[in-house]
Amino acid sequence: MLARSPVLANVHPRERRNDRGRLRRRRHLFALALVLLVTVGCGVAVRAAGTVTLGLFSAPKSSVRVAAPAFAVVRPASARPLHRPAEEAIPSFNLAAFDTAGQAGLGLHARSALLVDLDSNRVLWAKDPHLRRAPASLTKLMTALVALDLASLDTRVTVTGEAAAAEPSRLGLSAGQVLTVRELLYGALLNSGNDAAFALADGIVPLDRFLYLMNRKAAYLHLRDTRFSSPNGLTDPDNYTSSYDLAVLAAYLLRNYPELVAIAGTRDAVLPATDGHPAFYPHNLNHFLYVYQGATGLKTGFTDDAGGCLVATATRGGRHLLLVLMGSDIMFGDGVRLMDTGFSAAP
Repeated sequence: MLARSPVLANVHPRERRNDRGRLRRRRHLFALALVLLVTVGCGVAVRAAGTVTLGLFSAPKSSVRVAAPAFAVVRPASARPLHRPAEEAIPSFNLAAFDTAGQAGLGLHARSALLVDLDSNRVLWAKDPHLRRAPASLTKLMTALVALDLASLDTRVTVTGEAAAAEPSRLGLSAGQVLTVRELLYGALLNSGNDAAFALADGIVPLDRFLYLMNRKAAYLHLRDTRFSSPNGLTDPDNYTSSYDLAVLAAYLLRNYPELVAIAGTRDAVLPATDGHPAFYPHNLNHFLYVYQGATGLKTGFTDDAGGCLVATATRGGRHLLLVLMGSDIMFGDGVRLMDTGFSAAP
């Protein structure tokens, strides 16, 4: 029990009650003033916010304006627990029920391929789906997932010298520039900026921690053919996956990360200059978006070791298909042929 105040001990009870009432009113007024101060401050911050204008190539003349707050609270450099999907929420595709001997011979150039119906999870076509291969920039799909597990879209990231030096495909970052996670995701997923992907990996938590979390996420999703040792997919013998694992990863992204789905389906974006960086104009290198009717997203990749790699989605007649190609020298031609085969098959 708290000791009685020596000042109030010699005061008449009525006056003591009055003093206590005045004290309570002062506390209430102080709390109200504090709330108003915070509210006004936030209002000023919102009014001062910039915008990111996303222009759609070959689309009606309209733009989507996404708020880019002038400041955001940077999360501590320690990882919060990753989202643990419920077991039934992890996509899976029954290869055992699919007869590869009876499928159409398409003459694909890809070393490994998989085509699935996202509505039924049915396998429509497969070629060595568990063959482990270098994924090139398809690695960035996992980088994007883990970045959003760790930080909000408006978290500000300072570009390190190591991130700025990443080549060959680049957004054009320089050391010391400050971008939001949202802006870096456009750079990593549209024009496949290795610098942007690296900035996400070593700007939110230490790089070794980020790589650990990429592999932990892979384990959660039961990606048994997968190991990550790079956030951007540059050639490394310890960075590999399979077309089956990439299909699971992509299906999980499509169901749980609508922000990434929207970014990956954008053809062109404008990231206006801020006090932390100059303007950037990322352009989507996924030409499947331009050549295939009904194409909706995801990602391409290429290195000499990996060959052409593609994860693509398309929608026609209410059906939603997902394909993965690895090790193709004509990945967009392979993609068109494989996706057409899927849409021509019975649902």
